[in-house]
Amino acid sequence: MPNYQLDQLDQLEAEAIFIFRETAAQFENPALLFSGGKDSIVMAWLARKAFWPARMPFPLVHIDTGHNFEETMTYRDEFVDLIRANLVVGSVQDSIDRGRVVEEKGVNASRNKLQTVTLLDTIEENQYDACLGGGRRDEEKARAKERFFSHRDDFGQWDPKNQRPELWNLFNGRKNPGEHFRVFPLSNFTEMDIWMYIKREKIPLPSIYFSHERDVFERNGSILAVTKFLKPQDHEPVTRRVVRFRTIGDATCTGAVESTAADLDDVIAEVAAARQTERGTRSDDKRSETAMEDRKKEGYF
Repeated sequence: MPNYQLDQLDQLEAEAIFIFRETAAQFENPALLFSGGKDSIVMAWLARKAFWPARMPFPLVHIDTGHNFEETMTYRDEFVDLIRANLVVGSVQDSIDRGRVVEEKGVNASRNKLQTVTLLDTIEENQYDACLGGGRRDEEKARAKERFFSHRDDFGQWDPKNQRPELWNLFNGRKNPGEHFRVFPLSNFTEMDIWMYIKREKIPLPSIYFSHERDVFERNGSILAVTKFLKPQDHEPVTRRVVRFRTIGDATCTGAVESTAADLDDVIAEVAAARQTERGTRSDDKRSETAMEDRKKEGYF
């Protein structure tokens, strides 16, 4: 008999596909949270593989802050068409208009935190009982506490001390009415694994992941792009630099890095030499030492 040996990417792919199929088997109405960033792109790509040649049995859900990079929105619509998925959009602007949240004021105002309410409202309105997310354990210390199946109470809140054990690939999706789960198929991927998988699968990406010229300015140690949502103050000079983004999110809090990485091989080499995680460029994570964990307890991704 031939001796088939899986490499690391094969093993990670097989694990993720198992999680997708287990989610479809255990839950009645799951959804896949899609930001247009590389992790959610890989997650959607894997989900398509998991159920091929049938279509994915759940929609992509995008929580739109209204402050997205134009390149991300263009890519989102093209990718949804490519993989033949259904797209559900929850709008932070609608949450503001309905008085569900109050927009932040001041120089460092961001809609990133406001996404939590919009997400929980979208989950409740559509009665999703499981939401697949692209979080990885190496990404941020709070995310290292997640299980594959991460329980949320009937307020959508996460208690890191009250998660189910996961032994021998057995996942407990039992819940009470009103509760739901977040499911993380990419838990054992690293940032390098994500990039290597993207290269192997030839997955298209938003252009801002690669080097390009852009008007930027510095604020609180982050290189921020000048957009219609974010303007520099008088003491913050605008310069035109060659940059790229390691992570994609709300344009008001997502920092760039100076880089000449114009293709996947360059990006992979750059990531291998990096000494800072990609979320180190996110100014919202710098608001406090527990910023991410605090938001997750409230119901964030």
